[in-house]
Amino acid sequence: MSLKAFHLVFIVASVLMMTGFSVWGGARWRETGDIVDLCLSVLGGLAAAGLVMYGRYFLKKLKHISYL
Repeated sequence: MSLKAFHLVFIVASVLMMTGFSVWGGARWRETGDIVDLCLSVLGGLAAAGLVMYGRYFLKKLKHISYL
């Protein structure tokens, strides 16, 4: 596995983790109504969106490098 492929797997795993964190924060906010949980949910969503943008940038930058 190349460094490019490993990096992409790591980015996808991070996006999934941040999406799950955002959903968890939203669910907790609905249960408790605490503003901290809402902030965690929003920050998790922003982090996931940022990682998606970074992943697109990374793919565009290294499109000439093989996955092997």
